[in-house]
Amino acid sequence: MSILFSVITITRNNLDGLRRTHESIAAQSYTNYEWIVIDGASHDGTEAYLKTTNDLSVSEPDHGIYDAMNKGIDRAQGEYLIFMNAGDVFAEPNTLEQLSQNIDADFIYGDAREDASYKTARPHKKITYGMFTHHQSMIYKRATIGTLRYDINYKIAADYKFTLEFLQRAQKISYRPLPICIFEQGGLSQKQVRLGRIEQFSIRRAAGFSMIQSAIIYAKQSITMLLRRLFPALYWGLRKQPK
Repeated sequence: MSILFSVITITRNNLDGLRRTHESIAAQSYTNYEWIVIDGASHDGTEAYLKTTNDLSVSEPDHGIYDAMNKGIDRAQGEYLIFMNAGDVFAEPNTLEQLSQNIDADFIYGDAREDASYKTARPHKKITYGMFTHHQSMIYKRATIGTLRYDINYKIAADYKFTLEFLQRAQKISYRPLPICIFEQGGLSQKQVRLGRIEQFSIRRAAGFSMIQSAIIYAKQSITMLLRRLFPALYWGLRKQPK
């Protein structure tokens, strides 16, 4: 019996991006999936569009992206969950098919594309230093999630806290050396990078990391972002893996 994936999409007033995401999902060669859309009461025609897709969708006010993601988890029936927000797309038409092969881990992750750049995932043990790949390139086993949910007290880094805590539960972790998503630039996490670092600092401290260790990680993250902004070619040269 094939694995059922729950592809969860969060959207608000991004109809064009939602269409791209829908087209990418519909183009998958692997068809045993459910598409769950949590729409934050958009007023751009999203609700009407969703009625034409015959997929599970909810259009109502929420308390932010992580509240919406929790709603998606609560409605998911698949063995594995992947979050692909409006505007994000799968890297290839056979991405889900590749992921479904020999799948028996609690957590699966892979690489990503950002426009024309290839972003290789770091080892998952680097979670101490931040997200090691894009959230859209992470697949979570629903049974292992259990009662774990995104902490809506964080505006940017709740996905980091969620993944950090999930990895503590995961018994088996699998890295797939392939691009899983094409990440849409310009999202909230990229617009508020500093807030994201501050929230991650708070999460590490709450998780028991020392002040010194947390401060060193914060400094390294700041340097990395400065490198990306001032010397993008060097940054991508360090991150890129030929494919």
